[in-house]
Amino acid sequence: MSIQKETKLNHLYKVLPEGLLASAVWLERKGYSSALRNQYVKSGWLDQPARGVFRRPGGALKWQQVVISLQSFLDVHPYVGGRTALELHGFTHYVSQEGSREVHLYSDSKLPGWLGQLDCEAKFIQHNSSRLFQNDPIHRGLTSVELNLKTEAVARADALHSSLTQHNWGHWEWPMTLSTPERAVLEMLDELPAKETFHQADMLMEGLRSLSPRRLQKLLEDCKSIKVKRLFLWFAHRHGFRFLHQLDESQIGLGAGKRMLIKGGHLDSKYLITVPEDMHGNQ
Repeated sequence: MSIQKETKLNHLYKVLPEGLLASAVWLERKGYSSALRNQYVKSGWLDQPARGVFRRPGGALKWQQVVISLQSFLDVHPYVGGRTALELHGFTHYVSQEGSREVHLYSDSKLPGWLGQLDCEAKFIQHNSSRLFQNDPIHRGLTSVELNLKTEAVARADALHSSLTQHNWGHWEWPMTLSTPERAVLEMLDELPAKETFHQADMLMEGLRSLSPRRLQKLLEDCKSIKVKRLFLWFAHRHGFRFLHQLDESQIGLGAGKRMLIKGGHLDSKYLITVPEDMHGNQ
């Protein structure tokens, strides 16, 4: 190997942390041609877990490494939300669906097709990040592994106003962007009843007693879904959350008319949604 090629390989190992993924486009921008990438793969200096994506040789690929890579080395910048974000925040008493793990990612751009080709422990489910909220834009580059490596500083979200936050994962504490619990629970309720059940949501909601009323107020006012807002308030009253008296429901547009969410269910007289018969009357 020439000195120049050895220097390029050493540089690559510095800018691409072990275990993370980089796309062919990102590597091309860094000066690593297709021929050079192929040579690295043949020599065992790079692995190619899927077409158009590369990583340094290492152990089994974790879903967290995939997400951190997407947030750091591509132009997509999805964030972890919904049920997955709630689990990362420590609500482990929630019973996940059986089968392969689902990781819920939110982005307003299409995620790369190679995600489905990876030999990974999880199935990635994409959601449109701009569909549920109207005035809460996603700030690009909230976290970045590359920035963290160069400056030894971690970008942080505004704890009072942002509905996205940071979770540090792994030995190197790589930053991963995810929804706050307040945003995540609304994203999860958006999946009800098609992908989530009332009883699963009820188990999770029972533990969410420390949510920020200030952040909730903003998110509920910004939320486009009448169903989600009614569901959240119904569950909150069902569990007698203390933060309810700090919410101004008059500023939360709840629409008009009934919403049948479950056939044969009981119609809640306050929020005009149908709920399971065995859950009504326990508020």
